[in-house]
Amino acid sequence: MAKTSDSGIGEVTEERRPRKASWRHVGPGIVVAATGVGAGDLVATLIAGSKFGYTLMWAAVIGCLVKISLAEAAGRWHLATGRTLFDGWRSLGRWTTVYFAIYVVVWGFVYGATAMSSSALPIVALFPGVLGLKTWAVITGLIGLVFVWFNQYAVFEKVMTVLVGVMFVVVVYVAARVGPDAGAAFAGLVPVLPDGSLLYTLGLVGGVGGTITMAAYGYWVNAKGWTNSGWMKVMRLDNRVAYVTTGIFVVAMLIVGAELLHSTNIALASGDKGLLDLSDVLEARFGATTAKLFLVGFFATSFTSLIGVWHGVSLLFADFVENYRRGRTVADGEASIVAEVAAGEAEKSLPFRAYLLWLTFPPIVLLFLDQPFGLVIAYGVLGAFFMPFLALTLVWLLNTGRTPREWRNGILSNVMLTAAGLLFVALCVQQVRDLPW
Repeated sequence: MAKTSDSGIGEVTEERRPRKASWRHVGPGIVVAATGVGAGDLVATLIAGSKFGYTLMWAAVIGCLVKISLAEAAGRWHLATGRTLFDGWRSLGRWTTVYFAIYVVVWGFVYGATAMSSSALPIVALFPGVLGLKTWAVITGLIGLVFVWFNQYAVFEKVMTVLVGVMFVVVVYVAARVGPDAGAAFAGLVPVLPDGSLLYTLGLVGGVGGTITMAAYGYWVNAKGWTNSGWMKVMRLDNRVAYVTTGIFVVAMLIVGAELLHSTNIALASGDKGLLDLSDVLEARFGATTAKLFLVGFFATSFTSLIGVWHGVSLLFADFVENYRRGRTVADGEASIVAEVAAGEAEKSLPFRAYLLWLTFPPIVLLFLDQPFGLVIAYGVLGAFFMPFLALTLVWLLNTGRTPREWRNGILSNVMLTAAGLLFVALCVQQVRDLPW
């Protein structure tokens, strides 16, 4: 007879538990990696390659290891405890709820406009003169809204996987076209800090693939139907596959930056428009077909981030509202949102859909207005604090009685998460210092 836990929270029968980790189960990790790697991350990697060649390759590799540790910790919390990450945060004190409430509202408002603009840029370049940037931006936001509103996790994951496939093929193809120098690439695995490279190094280690969507990984794990510790090995395989894929993206873009830009002293614009500059360089070097193919990959990169946030952060918000409504944590004896996420009910909830609307419609105003100065400051400060908040609260949660002893952090996890937390604190200080006060 099948066994379930005494609590009944988020458990599945023994028959549903996989006997071993299998490639056919991979999915949530691909989703979180694709969502976390946006156009801005690719530009930052390109610029690092253009300035320092292959010298910072080691930083990109360490960055992937850091993200593997963070995502594994988030997934482990969900599977080991039967509780969501927000429920864990709430158990640490009211301050976490206050921070998250302010963060998720301000961040969503600004990010919505950023994601829509980023997705529209390659479309405008592919179809010049058809519609303007702002019109395409609104269209991409509405498409994302409709897609997430009417589809549950299974369809969402399949579409994300296809788009990741497009990203992967395009980026690797472009890297192959520019002709990587294997010897220099391997030499770049030796840690070296050239003059003026510290900020770029910190960005490569901490920036690529690291956003609030790291916190969404546990929710996507639950949405996949993985709801207890019997899925731990599967989750870990899924996570490693995802961030190895991310590592290939990063290495490929460093190769492009090193070979195509560093050797010719070509400078790119900062932000997403840097990818349009790269498209022009590719067209001049390899022809219009390669340039257009790259723009398709640019769109896939941006749009996966858009729909990933529309889905994942809306799940986080739904959990936030549910916890606030109950006024206590699952430890008080009431089932968490885990079962609702696994059953697909959370995606139909009012809070989930309300946050979808928040991500889509209010940010449209920002597309037609300059971002208010105070909003830019608030967005920058709150965003800078999130990754230290995530890393250090995971250390707290996974070393205390909140987590079953078997699944608490070992030495390696503690070292990686603590190092990540300190790294993100350094990046936080730098980001806050660079804000236009």
